Amino acid sequence: MHGYAEAGQIQRIALGARMFAALPLLALPVIGYNILVFTIFPGGRNHSAVARLTEPLFTVPTAHDGQWPVTLSDLIIFISLVILFFEQLKTTERRHVVILNQSMSMVLFVGCLVEFLLFPAFANSAFFLLSAMVLLDVAAGFIATLRSELGG
Repeated sequence: MHGYAEAGQIQRIALGARMFAALPLLALPVIGYNILVFTIFPGGRNHSAVARLTEPLFTVPTAHDGQWPVTLSDLIIFISLVILFFEQLKTTERRHVVILNQSMSMVLFVGCLVEFLLFPAFANSAFFLLSAMVLLDVAAGFIATLRSELGG
């Protein structure tokens, strides 16, 4: 009886791991952006949040005595690009997990599109690029799935 309980727990852990693998990783920066705009920065429904996202956090010295001001938007885009890389690595997983991941990525893109169109704090270059990364993830996932199904 003890062995059955352990086997059941292992199956639940495996199911949880598969469900986590099905979540699109790009949801993390999208959720982070939403948290920043709606909770941390006051006035998330207007342009004050965008102004706060584009304020320089720090500067990086460059060649020839130049200065590169790094903003929170820059960091969000950079982190999102790194996450997009790992998201693309996930397309090599099991077929049913990848299909669920791509479906959830499509829902995420629709959510990003709605936010971009309806909320002024989301109508900026940083969120547009983040939304474009989600769209590229959806397109790349569908292409990879089709290619594997067709044997290419």
